[in-house]
Amino acid sequence: MRRNLRPEDLGDFLVEPRCATLATRFKNGTILMSPVWHEWTDGGFTVVVVRDDVKVRHVERDPNVSICLAEDAPPYRGIEVRGVARLVHANRETADATMRRIAVRYLGTEQGENFCASLSSVELVLLRMTPGTLRVWDFADEPALAGSA
Repeated sequence: MRRNLRPEDLGDFLVEPRCATLATRFKNGTILMSPVWHEWTDGGFTVVVVRDDVKVRHVERDPNVSICLAEDAPPYRGIEVRGVARLVHANRETADATMRRIAVRYLGTEQGENFCASLSSVELVLLRMTPGTLRVWDFADEPALAGSA
């Protein structure tokens, strides 16, 4: 396993439409693991969340979160980011533009636009996560996996 990589070492991995897993905490300390769409920009993750979602309440109470994104096929690239999340209550235009970019990447233009239209009556919040602790890996140098990629 190659360790101590940088996000740039993962090639196109961070721009592929893969669900990441966001970990937040309930009041009692147990963890909520949520699959989320994301956008990697400026060295961190952005996740769009509906304002009344439990994840927003969790981050308001305890902003320490983790996000993990991992591949399920060789070379098994992955990234885990642990740190403090920031909730950005952006204006509607900014929140919509971010959601549109993300939705179109995951669903394609037509379905992405339709998905965004379905959110027109809800308030969106941007959850911004920049690395406090960053772990990046892949198995590209594993001889047993070389013929699998």
